[in-house]
Amino acid sequence: MRTFLVICLLALAGLAPAALARIMDRCSLAREMSNLGVPRDQLARWACIADHESSYRTDVVGPPNSDNSHDYGIFQINDLYWCQADGRFSYNECGLSCNALLDNDITQSVRCAQKVLSMQGWPAWSVWHFCSGDLPPIDNCF
Repeated sequence: MRTFLVICLLALAGLAPAALARIMDRCSLAREMSNLGVPRDQLARWACIADHESSYRTDVVGPPNSDNSHDYGIFQINDLYWCQADGRFSYNECGLSCNALLDNDITQSVRCAQKVLSMQGWPAWSVWHFCSGDLPPIDNCF
């Protein structure tokens, strides 16, 4: 009972968000993205990007970039161009709050990442060089 109360107090105080974060893996991400309609031939690349950007964690907010912007969520989507952070200017091309990219439901993160891909291509992610070559097949996840 005491442990439960401590966890509740930490959560209410905002001190334990990492404990509540969703941590996916390559296959769970691939399956979920496939269920959201992402083409199978893209799944290995998305998994590679999520691995290098956030270690498959949904709650990651990156440190400030050189322009003082931040990157959010499993795909580390930038707040200057793609989402609206509190109190900052943003082009907000995805039309959503950056906090939506931190949600354990990755639907909005996937939709926004697909928009980034359609407008800028894979090189929009700085980790692209890790993910541009041959990658292990994702077929064993299904």
